[in-house]
Amino acid sequence: MASMKDIAKLAGVSTSTVSHVINQSRYVSEEISERVNRAAQSLNYTPSALARSLKTNRTKTLGMLMTTSTNPFFGEVVKGVERCCYQKGYNLILCNTEGDHQRMKTSINTLLQKRVDGMILMCSSLEGERIDIFDKYPDVPVVVMDWGPILFASDKIQDNSLQGGYMAAKYLIDNGHTDIGCITGPLDRHQAQMRYEGYKKALLEANLHLNPDWIVESDFECEGGYEAFNRMYRKGPLPSAIFVSNDMMAMGVINAAHEKGLSIPQDFSIIGYDDIQIAKFMTPPLTTIHQPKYRLGQAAVETLLSKLEDKTRDVQVVQLEPALVERASVQTI
Repeated sequence: MASMKDIAKLAGVSTSTVSHVINQSRYVSEEISERVNRAAQSLNYTPSALARSLKTNRTKTLGMLMTTSTNPFFGEVVKGVERCCYQKGYNLILCNTEGDHQRMKTSINTLLQKRVDGMILMCSSLEGERIDIFDKYPDVPVVVMDWGPILFASDKIQDNSLQGGYMAAKYLIDNGHTDIGCITGPLDRHQAQMRYEGYKKALLEANLHLNPDWIVESDFECEGGYEAFNRMYRKGPLPSAIFVSNDMMAMGVINAAHEKGLSIPQDFSIIGYDDIQIAKFMTPPLTTIHQPKYRLGQAAVETLLSKLEDKTRDVQVVQLEPALVERASVQTI
């Protein structure tokens, strides 16, 4: 493989001049630059990323850890992370933790050994865990997405789930519903708890009763929504509307209702959360709370890179606001 010394010999210049041209580290005349670039091209020279990283102490690589889910929400966030990395000239290494603490620690070790410049964590099933290894690498910044309280220094990107849950329930109330149920995510997870708190806040403000038979905890997956609706159905009469805390569970609810011969929104209304891409193609198209998924991913990368540029700045919390998307699954009564 050709080296800078080979290029210098062919171009008739010094090795340091070749370095300045290739790394654009100092002005070199147009004529000499053209000569060097022509020589590099003829020798099929490829700059060594390893050598450059040793010199600059940067690998231009970020690591991202996430828990695999059938929920396309995560894929849409990762798309935002990948696109932003590409635009900023960074590579991305994506690791799946499978919700396992030991696997997460192993993945973090692997990423640190590969000398990533920073990490993004999107493993909310592990929120509240202390990750001691970060104490040993204070120069590697970390951004956490959608966790609750964290036990290590980190910037944080989050959706305003409390406001989103409130908006969902308030929309149902504004459409004349007074009997409103809720299928929550796992309530040991911060975002699920906040959406549920937003729902309760809206009902309490409207002086509406929270019927415990209409509140069912689930797992943010399609199957969980399906089972949660069946549990609610077995308890007696249904509410006129249900806030389902994410669109994947809403899909399971729609399927379970269809099996029982129930029509949405004629028999009961439903509002979801996330606004995943397939929400508008459900039957009926799902009214939901939009999470800015692409922007969440983009904000994570931008926050991480800003920390790389100024490692002395204070920890930041970036909160993105949800928005209502009206479709056809809520009936006005």
